[in-house]
Amino acid sequence: MATLQIYDRLLQFPLFQGMSRDDLEIVAGHIRFGFHKVAAGRQVIQAGAPCVNLCFLINGTLRTVTPSDDNRYSVVEQMSSPYILQQEAIFGYHQRYTHSFYALTDSNFLTLEKEEVLRLTEDFLVFRLNLMNHLATQSQKLIQAQWQHCPETLQGRIVRFFVQHTLQPFGPKTFYILMERLAEEVNDRRLNVSHVLNRMQASGLIVLHRGRIEIPQMERLLM
Repeated sequence: MATLQIYDRLLQFPLFQGMSRDDLEIVAGHIRFGFHKVAAGRQVIQAGAPCVNLCFLINGTLRTVTPSDDNRYSVVEQMSSPYILQQEAIFGYHQRYTHSFYALTDSNFLTLEKEEVLRLTEDFLVFRLNLMNHLATQSQKLIQAQWQHCPETLQGRIVRFFVQHTLQPFGPKTFYILMERLAEEVNDRRLNVSHVLNRMQASGLIVLHRGRIEIPQMERLLM
């Protein structure tokens, strides 16, 4: 890929926003990027795999599958370019992916090995600040969520469960979860959960299947 093309691609991502044109030209010309194409239907990353590089989705759409720790339920989402696959996993105590990614369409990626990421953080202040801001924002959101008032209604608790277990609070989602497990998660009786879910389905917010809950538009749950 030509230097000019790399320059244009980098501008799509928050990690590079705010960098001067001269700095971006240096990055595009001197930092070693990998280039990968993954055909539709193929796996990109398996949950549990070590995170050894930053993976930038520059075009295409991915299906993301996130399992619970005990593998009793999972969540399926869609991610479209531009998107960085779990950039927080390249540092810290647990440097492994917690989501599996599959190409829904033919998808193209730029990759940066960890050594190159460290070079960028050392040589470019704006990149370092952008990365720190991303990690700090994620941490602040998690801490804030712990102190939010628990919803008083069962529907509110169910919606909160959905939101807390997705990567982005918008777009279509699919939860592969049994009614009994969802009732455990929201601390209520299965029958009560069933009644609320059926009311939500009647309102067009969700679609119920055996062992599966489809959410056509997550935004509607938050209105």
